[in-house]
Amino acid sequence: MVLDMRKLTAIFHYFVIATGSSRRQLHAMSEEIDPVLEDVMGDRRLNIEGYSESRWIVLDYGTVVVHLFDQETRAYYDLENLWAESLQVDLTDTLAAV
Repeated sequence: MVLDMRKLTAIFHYFVIATGSSRRQLHAMSEEIDPVLEDVMGDRRLNIEGYSESRWIVLDYGTVVVHLFDQETRAYYDLENLWAESLQVDLTDTLAAV
């Protein structure tokens, strides 16, 4: 899920929220994101948190913040409802092209 945060905060533009089914999968997801955002899109990661615990990994690229959760932690923090006023970005066309 991608949330457009531009109307709610000046700190960042988008939240990307995803769920992995295991620690290994969360690590793999985080390691695949860096090359795409840095090499393809030109965004450099400013910080990473939670990698060693792997229940909630946060990748901060400045204007984009990626949240990778296990299912239990995602349900607990429920960022989608916390930021319910944000606009959800429709990725249907983008994903269909992949």
